[in-house]
Amino acid sequence: MKIGYFILNEDVRKDARKDALIKDLEAATFEVYEIRSKADVRPETDLVLSMGGDGTFLSAAHVVADIGLPILGVNFGRIGFLCENRPEAVREALLQGDFSIEYRTVLNATLKGPEARKSIGLLPYSVNEVALHRSGSSVLGIHVSIDGEPLPTYWADGLLIATPSGSTAYSLSVGGPICMPDTKVLVMAPISPHNLNVRPIVIPESAKIDISFESRDGGATMSMDNRTVEIQPDWTIHVEMAQFSLKRVRLPQSGFVKALTSRLFWGEDVRNNE
Repeated sequence: MKIGYFILNEDVRKDARKDALIKDLEAATFEVYEIRSKADVRPETDLVLSMGGDGTFLSAAHVVADIGLPILGVNFGRIGFLCENRPEAVREALLQGDFSIEYRTVLNATLKGPEARKSIGLLPYSVNEVALHRSGSSVLGIHVSIDGEPLPTYWADGLLIATPSGSTAYSLSVGGPICMPDTKVLVMAPISPHNLNVRPIVIPESAKIDISFESRDGGATMSMDNRTVEIQPDWTIHVEMAQFSLKRVRLPQSGFVKALTSRLFWGEDVRNNE
């Protein structure tokens, strides 16, 4: 088996658990090497180890997801929804070949408008969410259409479109619902809306979404997972499902409900501890 590994945090690079994992895999005749960019990926690579936290996993996905390489998260971080596995568990699973592949929805976002192509560098793919944020003190008027049908204007600090993977990230913090990873939906949620009669809405993952805005401050900020770009009022953000899925390696002992209960203490109740 040929395995690449991806690291962002220098503390992880120096971690003895990382060295022990690589040493054990190499002792089992696996070829293990580091990936820093897509150009580093060697032919016939089987999977990529993302070593760190969820932020590292997202960065690894931006490097290799569109070329179809599965990603296995090795948790050296904190919460770890996407990157939930201890190094010891990863070592045993790989040596025994005991793992499976699950497929996660990826968003494809493009910008349309004068000079918009100059900002394309950070685009187009996102695993968790695409979000529009105010960059000044003024509220945004956010105009949205779904499959060509316009919605009432949102007056808010921003708006996000989240995948099921992203439903436990930024979307959760603004009141969006939790979605099981294999549900075929997207979540559209306003960020700090300036009225009480708008709520997050669940839409089909096949939806094609166009977003534009108005603001007395001029521009706004668009974020895609852990990347940001400044955008202009005469630009339109087009969001739809990408033509490929993120391949995420899942170990037998891991699971979404287990992650919710152990990471976010979902269902924590004194009666459940009896």
